[in-house]
Parts: sequence; C-alpha cells; structure tokens
Amino acid sequence: MPHGKPAGVPCVQLLPDMRCAVFDKPERPAFCGGLQPSADMCGADRNAALLWLTQLDTATAPSPHSVKA
Repeated sequence: MPHGKPAGVPCVQLLPDMRCAVFDKPERPAFCGGLQPSADMCGADRNAALLWLTQLDTATAPSPHSVKA
C-alpha cells in the first residue's frame, strides 16, 4: 500500500488468520518493521489494540490541505 490506507481498512498483506504475509520478508514496509508492540498498544484484548491503532492512524493522517493530487 504505497500511499498508506484509511483507518479501519485491513492491510492488503493481512492473511485470513490475521498474520502478516510479508513478515520477515524484504518487501515488508519499514514502517511495519519499526512498529514494535507494547503493553499500551496491545491493551487487554484485540479490540483495545485495534482502537489504539485507529487512534494512531487518525493522529498521523495528513491534513486534507497537505495531500497532493
């Protein structure tokens, strides 16, 4: 996904069993390799982790004025 993805949209590399198809492969994006899980990120369950990731995605999204067509 060269231009990123919207919050809530699964990565195209996510397998049906929720594993990453490019984990430990050279084509894995640097962002994914640099994202290290922590207790704050993972929370108590999957829903907490997805909420954290959604908030991160929203907080780091480019503003509409900075996106070039």
